[in-house]
Amino acid sequence: MQTLYSIQYLRALAALAVVVFHAGERAGMPFTIGAAGVDVFFVVSGFIMMAISDARPTSPAAFFRNRLLRIAPAYWAATLLMIAGAAAGLFPNLKLEFTHVLGSFLFLPVASPSSGSLWPVLVQGWTLNYEIFFYAVFALALFLKPGGRLLALTAVFAILVAGGTLLQPENPIIGFYTAPVILEFVAGAALAKLWQADRLPSPIIGLVLVTLSIAGFAAIQLYRLEFDAWSCGPLAFMLVTGALAIETAGRLPVSRVLTYLGDASYSIYLWHTFAVSVIVKLGVMLSLAPPLIVVIAVVLGAAMGIAGYELLEKPIQHLLKGRRPFAWRSPARRPAR
Repeated sequence: MQTLYSIQYLRALAALAVVVFHAGERAGMPFTIGAAGVDVFFVVSGFIMMAISDARPTSPAAFFRNRLLRIAPAYWAATLLMIAGAAAGLFPNLKLEFTHVLGSFLFLPVASPSSGSLWPVLVQGWTLNYEIFFYAVFALALFLKPGGRLLALTAVFAILVAGGTLLQPENPIIGFYTAPVILEFVAGAALAKLWQADRLPSPIIGLVLVTLSIAGFAAIQLYRLEFDAWSCGPLAFMLVTGALAIETAGRLPVSRVLTYLGDASYSIYLWHTFAVSVIVKLGVMLSLAPPLIVVIAVVLGAAMGIAGYELLEKPIQHLLKGRRPFAWRSPARRPAR
C-alpha cells in the first residue's frame, strides 16, 4: 500500500491555514485567505473518495455508513461541548434552538438563531454539511459501474450549480446546495481518475502549478481581493494536482511531522476554535501584541486539535473499525474503466 504524502501534507497545511484564519480574525489581524484551506479539503476529499471506491469495491450503504462513522463521532462530541458551554453561560452569543441543534447533528443547513446564517452550533461544521451531501450523492453513484461514476457526479453537480447560478434562488437552503463550491469535490474526483491512469503532468509542470497556486493565494491576501469558489477552487485544484505530480515522480521529501499533522487534520479543524477563542480573550486582557496573540493561539489551537485526535478520534476509530493506520494510504493505481 502506497502512502500519498502529498495528500497528507496538503491536509495538514489546509487545517493549519484555517487555524491561522480564525486566530487572525479574532485578534484583528485578518488572514482571510486561510479560509481557502476549505477549498483544498474539498478537492482532496473528492480525490480520496474516488480513488478508494474504484480500488476497493463497496456497496453504497456500506460506503455511506463508513464515512458517517468516520466524520460524525468527533463532530458530535465537539457539538455537545458547545451546547454544554452555551447552557453554562460560557458562550453568551450562542443561542440554542431545538431545530437548529437537531440540524447540526443531522448535518443539515438550518438558520442559526444566533446569526441567521446557515451555520451549525459548531460553526466550522458547515463544511461537513457539504461533505455529507457529497457522500450521499457519491453513494448513489456507486450503483453505477466505475467508468460512469465521474460522469454522473459531474452531471448532477453541474446541473445544481447551473440552476443556482441562473435562478438565483431566494431560499438559502437551495442556495446552499447549489453553491459553486460543490464543484471542488468533482474536480478532486476527476483528478483521481487522472492519477489512476498515470496522466498527471510532469514534475516540472507540477512545480509550476504549485508555484502559481501559492502565488494566486498570496495575491488574494496581499491585495485584499474578493475571492470565492470560482477563484479558490481552481487554485486548490492546481495545488493538489501539482503536489501529486511531484510526488508521483519521486521528488517529494518525506516529513513525519507533516504526515502526522495530516492524520490529525480533521481533529485540528474541529477543536482549534475552543483554544483560539480563549487565548485571544486572554491576550487582549493582558494587552499582548496582536502578532503574539496569533502565534500563541495558532500553536495552542493546533495542540488542542492534536489532543482531540489522540484522546478522542483515534480511540473511537480504533473501537469502531479495529486497529488500522491513520496516514491516508492509497490503493495501487488501476487503469481507468
